Amino acid sequence: MTSLPVHLSPVVTNAIASGVPVVALESTILAHGLPTASAVRTAADIEDAVRRSGACPATIAVVDGVARVGLDEEALRRVVEGEDVAKASIRDLAVVITKGLTAATTVAATAYLAHLAGIRVFATGGLGGVHRGARDSWDESADLAALGSLPVAVVCAGVKSVLDVPATLERLETLSVPVLGMGTDTFPGFYVRDTGLPVPWRVETADHVAAVVRAQDRLGLRSGVLVANPVAPEHEMDRALHDATLQAGLAAASATGVRGKDVTPYLLSYFHEHTGGASLATNVALVLANAALAGRIAVALDEVSRGEE
Repeated sequence: MTSLPVHLSPVVTNAIASGVPVVALESTILAHGLPTASAVRTAADIEDAVRRSGACPATIAVVDGVARVGLDEEALRRVVEGEDVAKASIRDLAVVITKGLTAATTVAATAYLAHLAGIRVFATGGLGGVHRGARDSWDESADLAALGSLPVAVVCAGVKSVLDVPATLERLETLSVPVLGMGTDTFPGFYVRDTGLPVPWRVETADHVAAVVRAQDRLGLRSGVLVANPVAPEHEMDRALHDATLQAGLAAASATGVRGKDVTPYLLSYFHEHTGGASLATNVALVLANAALAGRIAVALDEVSRGEE
C-alpha cells in the first residue's frame, strides 16, 4: 500500500479478508474532545454502534510511530489516557511517525489513513471548516482539503456552529464535495439540528448514499462525500442555551484578545465549561448516531459493489 508503517489490526485484517465492511473512526475526539475518565468507555460504545450495524469498526491513530488502523484496548488506552499525546493532521503524520510519537488523528489524517487501508466510510462527530475571521487569518481546517481529494464518505453532524458555516459550505462547493443531508433539507450545526442554511441534496437512506459513492467512482471523481446527519431532536442542545453561550463565548474571546486559530478551541472549551454538561451529552449522542449510520452505509456500499461484480 505504502512505504509508511501502516498497520492493520488482526480484527480489521480478518474483516477485510472475509468481506466484512469496515468503518473508520477518528481518535482526536477521544483524546482531545472528551473527558479522559469516560473516553475509553465512549470509544467502546462507538465501536459497538458500528458492529450493531453489521460493519467492523477501525479506530485510527499513530502509536509509537506506527499508523494503526484498528486499536486493541491497550493501544486505545495509550491514545486516550497517555500524557503528551499529539494531535496529528495529514501534514504531521510523517513527523510523528519518524519521531516515534503517539498521536490522535484528526478527520483529515484519519480519512487519509483510511484511504490507504482501502476503507471507504468514516464516522466522526463534526467536520472542521472555515474559522470565523478567516478573511484575515486564512484559518481553514485541513479537513476540507482532505474531503476534496480523498474518495471517502464522511458521516458527521455538520460543522461546529462556532465556525463560519456559510463559508465552509462555499469551500465544500469549490472543492466539488457532494453534501448530502440525511433526512434533512438544512445543514446541521453539530450541537443544533439546523443552521438555517440549505443542504444541496437530501437523501433518506444509507442505500442512496452508497449509490452516490459508487456513482462518484464510475464518473472518476476523486473527492469524498459528506453525509450531514443532524443530531436527534431529543439530544439537540437547547437552542436558547446554545445561542446565548455562543454569543457570550464570542464576546469573551474578543475581550481577552483571543483571535485567529485560537478562537475555535476557545469557544469549544467555553461551551464545555458553561453549558452544565449539555454540550458533552450532545457530542456523545451524535457521535454514536453517526457511527451507526456509517455502519449501515458501509454495509449498503458493500452490497452495491458485490451486485456490480
